[in-house]
Amino acid sequence: MTHSQTRNWLPGFIALGITWGSSFLFIKWGLISLTPLGVAFFRGLIGALTLLIYCLATRTKLPNKITQWGHLAVIALLLNALPGYLFAFGETHVSSVMAGLFNATTPLMTVLVITFAFREQKVNSNQLLGVLVGFAGIVLVTGALSGGGADWKGTLALLVATLSYGVTAPYTKRFISKMDYPATALAATQVTCSAIILLPFALLSHPIHSSITLKSGLGMLVLGSFGTGFAYIWNFRNIRLAGSTIASTVTYITPVVATVLGILFLKEKFKVTQLIGGLLVLLSAALVQQRIKLIKSK
Repeated sequence: MTHSQTRNWLPGFIALGITWGSSFLFIKWGLISLTPLGVAFFRGLIGALTLLIYCLATRTKLPNKITQWGHLAVIALLLNALPGYLFAFGETHVSSVMAGLFNATTPLMTVLVITFAFREQKVNSNQLLGVLVGFAGIVLVTGALSGGGADWKGTLALLVATLSYGVTAPYTKRFISKMDYPATALAATQVTCSAIILLPFALLSHPIHSSITLKSGLGMLVLGSFGTGFAYIWNFRNIRLAGSTIASTVTYITPVVATVLGILFLKEKFKVTQLIGGLLVLLSAALVQQRIKLIKSK
């Protein structure tokens, strides 16, 4: 890859890593005034409005077939609505640092889903090692061995959220990648479906539990317009310019950004065991994605 090619995708890659890594801080800010469901709904609503306005300005047409909207609605449920709620709920029980570290288990969940649910590939020795290393990392991150483990409700919510992320990769490859539409159109449709899915739940509950503060309002605006809006366009752009292999390495940036911001702005504590666990989770991601091979194949 030439220097000019790297220069084209690198700014968007860095922006995406910072945006997704800071999402866990903005979720905490949003929870000051909103319930977990409120955070999930309003980030989707703001993201949808942002992308739809962008599509209108750029004259980008949305998919026009019901089946296409149906598949994108499934992705919206698995990639936006469900994990959006679960991460927000999880952060009512655990720190944003821990949520950011758990987000890095997505590649681990992806390979498990592909292997056992979609059966599109077999786990090789390095990937099996990655799975074991990943679970060891999760144990250290949660503090399960120290007797002062994290709240089980928050931990379970984060694991289910990343498992939901794991289902989206093979589903997208099978049903979404064949759609002949610009990334902006697919992202706008997906995020709009997320807002529609959560709308009835928001109407039947009380998503705002107290007055909107400047911090919570700002957090939701940034989380919605960038973290749930433009971030998807940047991600598709990174894939197009740098390839899916390089683009997916943003997974290694987000937990670092989440940890730094959690410590600086939320004064969250970060234990040595969490650092070791976080490094193991990142090593697990590298192994299951086959970026690192510790076991030589025969």
